[in-house]
Amino acid sequence: MRTDDDWTRAGSVHSGDDRPSGVRADPLSGVPDAVYRLDDQGRFAYLNEAAERLLGHRADELLGRDAREAFPGLRGSLAEEQYRQVLEDGRSREFHFFYEPSSRWYEVRVFADPAGAAVLFRDIDTRRRSDDDRDTQLRELAAVLEALPSPTVLVGPDGRILSTNGAWDRNGRRLLPDGIWPGRPGEDYLASMIRSLEPAAHDDLATGLRSLLTDAANSDGRSFGLDYASTTREGKLWFHLQATRVDAAGRVVVTHTDITDQVRARDELLWKVRHDDLTGLPNRARLLELTTEALGADHLEGVALLVLDLDAFKTVNDSLGHQVGDELLRLVGGRLSEQLRPGDTVARLGADQFVVLAHGCDASEAATLAFRLQTAFARPFTAGEISVPLSASIGVAVARSEVRDAHHLLSDADAAMFAAKSSGRDRVHLFSPALREAARWRLEVATRLRGDAIDQLVVHYQPVVRLDTGEVDGVEALVRWQHPERGLLAPDTFLSVAEETGQIIPITRWLLRETTRKAAEWADRGMDLRMSVNVSARHFSAETLVRDVRVALQHSGLPADQLVLELTETSVAEDPTRAEDQLAVLRRLGVRVAIDDFGTGWSSLAQLFSLPIGTLKIDRSLLAAAERVAAGDTGAVLAAIVGLTRTLGIRSVAEGIETPEHLRMVRAAGCDLAQGWLLGHPMPADRVPTWLEEVRRAGGDVCAMAAAGQVVPSAR
Repeated sequence: MRTDDDWTRAGSVHSGDDRPSGVRADPLSGVPDAVYRLDDQGRFAYLNEAAERLLGHRADELLGRDAREAFPGLRGSLAEEQYRQVLEDGRSREFHFFYEPSSRWYEVRVFADPAGAAVLFRDIDTRRRSDDDRDTQLRELAAVLEALPSPTVLVGPDGRILSTNGAWDRNGRRLLPDGIWPGRPGEDYLASMIRSLEPAAHDDLATGLRSLLTDAANSDGRSFGLDYASTTREGKLWFHLQATRVDAAGRVVVTHTDITDQVRARDELLWKVRHDDLTGLPNRARLLELTTEALGADHLEGVALLVLDLDAFKTVNDSLGHQVGDELLRLVGGRLSEQLRPGDTVARLGADQFVVLAHGCDASEAATLAFRLQTAFARPFTAGEISVPLSASIGVAVARSEVRDAHHLLSDADAAMFAAKSSGRDRVHLFSPALREAARWRLEVATRLRGDAIDQLVVHYQPVVRLDTGEVDGVEALVRWQHPERGLLAPDTFLSVAEETGQIIPITRWLLRETTRKAAEWADRGMDLRMSVNVSARHFSAETLVRDVRVALQHSGLPADQLVLELTETSVAEDPTRAEDQLAVLRRLGVRVAIDDFGTGWSSLAQLFSLPIGTLKIDRSLLAAAERVAAGDTGAVLAAIVGLTRTLGIRSVAEGIETPEHLRMVRAAGCDLAQGWLLGHPMPADRVPTWLEEVRRAGGDVCAMAAAGQVVPSAR
């Protein structure tokens, strides 16, 4: 098509009547497009050579003649109507015109001229009929696609979808999330597939498809395939994508065949090859694969192997028989699995040996995990009507910079296990020399907690704020150790040792006395703050919790309803019956009970809510997970949790509020209370009254200050 400037220059040619004397060459004689002028009466005023050829008449035969008389087929036609409109409004028109006398298609452009109109046109019959043939072929191909059972699309040379079959549309509506439609004709195919493919698979698809669309040297029959997984409303499904170029024009047919059944069958077979028949745990081969992967990916974070060998298990097999022995091995595997952290793996090496692969472990954490695994053997194992006490020797090896081989690391852990067994069984032996300092620290903690360490403990208090008014409702007591050499230590550096050694009970007893005394002192000064104190599961097993709480309340004079005992859901799940009995007594006294870190444990909701709970604390990890999963609609996720608590008459507390967005989210969800660094840092006891006074002078609404970006008074 010629440019607008070309058309304008062609339309500005004067008729022969205006020529100066002498012979002058026609400036448009070499122009391939036909150009002629009509005056305001519709008479020919100028024709170039191309127009003479296309119209089949010489200029001297047409100049001065009415176009409709010279070509009667124009009367009442689209061309006449467009010419009339150009004269009326002066706007150019461009259109395709089928001239019936010649049975041909023309491309025409008409625009106003000072004395009438200029007309430029060309014969496009061959191109137009070719386009019609292509459209016919496309409809025929679409009909073929419609008959295919698999979801199928036809993609054009530009990468856009030309047509889809019914299976494509039905599958998309059935599998894609609400509000998301499968790619439709006119859309970019690769863009539509972003919704269904992981980034790496989408990159492979883009590379393969573009190779089919751009390589014109080999046109038909070339193809490529791709297997991919897609998360749908029916769960994770697998598809085989086959893209085939079907013609020289560059069109590509893409089919998506559901291969979920085949993949699941293959995965089931692979699972059986990699797992132990008896326990269902990963076997030695799979463990080595996982360890190799971990050493490659986690070398900066630490990888540990813990080998557990059951002590004197051969005697059990010989005396009770292999059927009972097999059942005991299954029970051991189950208990070990319950002790694992998220992401860790327990495997069975064979016979009576198990191994745990732990990620993100330094020496101290690996030792802590080993001691926790020992607790799996604290209770006897029951097979049928037989109760059997078991113990295990545990060897621990943490990967070092020079250990990059899974077999090497397993050998280290195995050697440490034999050392544990040699030192008296039911022991933990650490292989890595780097663990020596951590082991000394754990020994120091255990020793000092039995000595004068309780006198070095201090309590910091973090505000708990009402979300409806922004007022401070209470505080949570957080214990710290003012170590004489190491300074102020966080609880995770010593409480795990206290838990294992049983020293957590005297620490909690001291904490109850200290916090209830402080809360009563503040109440006497007009500061009514509910005091939240964390309680360990060890206190349930010792069965001294009720007595310790009563003594603390009596000595301090604090009303029982001003004390909140916080327990993690996992600690309650360890012995739910004993926990329920003691908590029920405390609840009758008026003491409030809160479940802390909700969303991090594995307990049953039915079991959890059978307890006399008054408050549920939503863990910050659940808040972050809701933020990721809901993709902007976190309120719906949190509101469901809050709605559940309200149905049961339970107050909700959101932990970990660190940003104004977190605050907005939990308020929109309807949470009752919140705490976090945005609303107030943990602070020493002597700072609490002055902090509250500063908040009061600033208006008393902590939430409003935080939401407005104002600085909440410092906890220091």
